[in-house]
Amino acid sequence: MTTQAQLHCLCLLTLYLTTGYGQEGKFSGPLKPMEFSIFEGQEPSQPIFQFKANPPAVTFKLTGETDGIFQIQSDGLLYHNKSLDRETRAVHRLQVSALDAQGNTVEGPVPVTIEVKDINDNRPVFLQQHYEGSVRQNSRPGSSIGTLTAHDMDEQDTINSVLEYRIVDQTPKVPQDGLFLVQEFSGILQLVVQSLRKWDTPQYNLTIEVSDRDFKTLCFVQINVIDINDQIPIFEKSDYGNLTFPEDTAVGSVILTIQATDADEPHTGSSKILYRITQGDSEGRLEIETDPQTNTGYVKLKKPLDFETVAIHNIVVQAENPEPLVPGVQYNASSSTTFRLTVTDVNEAPQFFQQVSEAKVSEAVAKGTKVGNMTAKDPEGLDVSYSLRGDKRGWLRIDPATGEIFSVALLDREAESLYRVQVVATEVGGSYLSSTAQFHLTLTDVNDNPPRLVKEYTGLFFCYPPKAPGSLIFEATDDDELTFRGRHFTFSLGSESLQKDWEVSKINGTHARLSTKHTGFEERVYNIPIRIGDGGRPPLERTVSLPGIILAVMFFRMKRDKGQHNAESAQASETKPLRN
Repeated sequence: MTTQAQLHCLCLLTLYLTTGYGQEGKFSGPLKPMEFSIFEGQEPSQPIFQFKANPPAVTFKLTGETDGIFQIQSDGLLYHNKSLDRETRAVHRLQVSALDAQGNTVEGPVPVTIEVKDINDNRPVFLQQHYEGSVRQNSRPGSSIGTLTAHDMDEQDTINSVLEYRIVDQTPKVPQDGLFLVQEFSGILQLVVQSLRKWDTPQYNLTIEVSDRDFKTLCFVQINVIDINDQIPIFEKSDYGNLTFPEDTAVGSVILTIQATDADEPHTGSSKILYRITQGDSEGRLEIETDPQTNTGYVKLKKPLDFETVAIHNIVVQAENPEPLVPGVQYNASSSTTFRLTVTDVNEAPQFFQQVSEAKVSEAVAKGTKVGNMTAKDPEGLDVSYSLRGDKRGWLRIDPATGEIFSVALLDREAESLYRVQVVATEVGGSYLSSTAQFHLTLTDVNDNPPRLVKEYTGLFFCYPPKAPGSLIFEATDDDELTFRGRHFTFSLGSESLQKDWEVSKINGTHARLSTKHTGFEERVYNIPIRIGDGGRPPLERTVSLPGIILAVMFFRMKRDKGQHNAESAQASETKPLRN
């Protein structure tokens, strides 16, 4: 047996003894779909399987997810030349083809699947290197402090990824060691022996280990012992006396500074003080802000004061902690204080019930129609007089006593569809103070504009005698509001006598065509009346004149209806013939 053959047999024997690769105890066979399992981390140059070629196949080709690791020899021996890594790729999907001497595929490709089996080659890692937790000094044994979390990149739900936690060290060991416990598999950290006291030790440091079968990793946990809230806030004064402010005092102004103290640990939830008004401010006009460093309370105006609503406020303030008190301790009179706030009167301008009033009417309403109403009230009870400002078109008037608004002229939506004016309310007597509000009047459309042509048209002319009929396309519009269905005009000749020579045909809702019906026209200018209707409510129409010119440049002029909306005379105007 040759050396090469001996080496090949040795490779196959090694394969059988160490890996069990192949199917049905075979290490070689015909080209067909195969699946193999290989442990990651094995030495490279390991044979996997040898495919046998059937003539005319003489060599093999390997494709797919080789990652430069898998190769196949010309004799069909499939092997890997590098160690596999399951965490990089857990399954390699390859294809093997058999080729003839010219490189043509004669068999395959067939799928070959390589599953990479896991070994424990990854160290468990904590999500954080340092953790910080806290526990109240009156917490009972079994209280949860937090959860430690570690991760292992080895295959999940296998023995390689099972992690165990344990406490390696506790510092200090006061009043004893073993005050804390970490659940072996969940990582939950608990107080297990006794309630802690902050004055004994305010802080503990733990070293915690996580491990799998082969590797271990440490992290560090700082546990702070938090003071319990067993001291109530106490005011330095039980009564801050009488305060007097005018009702126009600016919102945000500080009207009083109050102070309470707390004997619990500074700068914790047990010693921080929140001030709350419990009586005397049902409308929420006051608020209290607390300085987080000094616990000083600043009583401020949140809403304007109002002498006419409440002139005297008897205020009660309660001082509380954001953290709950421990059982058996309650707030008492020492945590409350009072003061009296007297509001003085200031003459104020009338106040509108709403700053913007909106109304909607048809543009065709008759003069004298009521279109809206705006009212204001004087805080001191004085009478109020109303006037308009900004009525630039002179369309409206306002009743000075009632605030009712009326139309005094014909309204025109096409001139201004949303009409804005200011209403001025002035107190009668006193200081004659005034205030303003907005009145917006929306005008709805009526069909009050007859159709018209969008422009003057020129260009319909013929050399005499005409060689062929001609035409002119023209467009109509009007000034009324465009509806969702668009404009739909009707078009017709202004006189039946013209029908033998001319015709009008509608193209769409806005365009039509004027055409000659023959070529036997005299050499002169023809003015053709066209009747355009809009079909609105009420329907309006207008007659316009389009020119048809023989041997001349066409011009266009529109005859206005003067509001009669009747067809003009259909008789064509006579002029002298136009010559070359």
